Amino acid sequence: MTRVLVPLAILEGETVPAGLPTLLASTDVTVLGYHVLPEQTPPDQARLQYEDRATAALDDLVAEFEAAGSEADHRLVFTHDREQTIDRVAAETGADAYAIPGVTGPVDRLLVALSGDVAVDRIRSFVADLIADREIDVTLFLATDDEPGGRESLETAAEALAAAGIDAETELAVGDAPFEALLGATADHDAVVMGERAPSLRSFLLGEDEERVAAESVGPVLVVRSSDGT
Repeated sequence: MTRVLVPLAILEGETVPAGLPTLLASTDVTVLGYHVLPEQTPPDQARLQYEDRATAALDDLVAEFEAAGSEADHRLVFTHDREQTIDRVAAETGADAYAIPGVTGPVDRLLVALSGDVAVDRIRSFVADLIADREIDVTLFLATDDEPGGRESLETAAEALAAAGIDAETELAVGDAPFEALLGATADHDAVVMGERAPSLRSFLLGEDEERVAAESVGPVLVVRSSDGT
C-alpha cells in the first residue's frame, strides 16, 4: 500500500487542511508530530513536559485521516534537526512520499511536476495509486530547455497514466527558471505532486521560498521520495 508521511509542528498548532485527508484517502498515512528543540534542551525533558498534549493532538489528526478512509498512525519526535527527522522517519515507515500541508478545500485539480532530476516512474506510479478511481483532473508539468525532449517525456508519462485509467493534460514550459515556472503553474490547481530532487525543492521545504509560494496560493504539496530516499 502507498504510504504518505505528514510532518506537522504539533506543538505550534500546525494542522492539516480540510482537503488533505480526502486527497490521501486511498493511501496509508503516518502523521509525524515533531517539535524542534533548542540545542541545550534534552529531548527526554521535552517529552516529559509535552508528550500528553502532543499525543492527544496526534490522536485527533489520525482520526481525521481514518474518517476519510486511510489506515493511519502517528509518530511523535522531539528533535534538534527537523529535516533529518523527516528523512529518518520517512525511511523507517517506508513512506513513498511526504506532505507539505497547505490551505485547501476539496482537491479537484492536481498538478504533477516532472522537472529536474526526479524519478518520473515513481511519481507516475504514486499518482496512479493516489487518484485510484476518483474524478481528479491531472496536469503533467515539465519545465525544460529541450522542447522536443520535454514533449516526448510528457507524452510518455501521459500514456502511462492513461494505461492506468487516468487521462492527463500536459503543460510544457520552455526556457523559464524551473521553480518560477512551477509557481506560475500552481495557480489553477488545488495540490501539487513533485519529486524530492526537483529544482529548488530543498529551499522550498526549508521555507526560504515560503512567502513566494503562499502568494501563489499553493495547496498541499506531496513530495515523492527517490528510490534511495535521498
